Amino acid sequence: MKEFRVGQGYDVHQLQEGYDFWLGGIKLEHDKGSVGHSDADVLLHVICDAMLGAASLRDIGFHFPDTDPAYKGIDSKKLLLEVVRIVREKGFSVGNLDATVCLQAPKIAKRVPEMAECIAKIIGIDVDRVSVKATTTERLGFVGREEGVSAHCVVLIYKS
Repeated sequence: MKEFRVGQGYDVHQLQEGYDFWLGGIKLEHDKGSVGHSDADVLLHVICDAMLGAASLRDIGFHFPDTDPAYKGIDSKKLLLEVVRIVREKGFSVGNLDATVCLQAPKIAKRVPEMAECIAKIIGIDVDRVSVKATTTERLGFVGREEGVSAHCVVLIYKS
């Protein structure tokens, strides 16, 4: 019998001019980018947190602290790859994930398939098990004012 677990992740990053905007492992063209210790890819960060949480392995900040200079500016694809290794080491595989990005601008619908492909490749699963969605907040709150980006993710992991 397989053991199934579900994990949930949530993250927020401030948006400012002068920064690159990485989302789902893809660099977006925009006048603002995400601010963070790493490349600040909010989508990859919530996937990491959801996977780690499902496996009861704490969170991304525990494994990759923002006080460690080794992670300054690091590509979040490397962080996700390491999380996949850690979770697999505990005997788990990813069943599927469902993520939502909350972002007023830029519109990302055309880039979502590229993000899903990138995520699937890193995790080592079929792209049809990766769901990436986007929504605005109808100009409400920090997302609506284009001050930040947030994301949510739910992931199912399993172990035989």
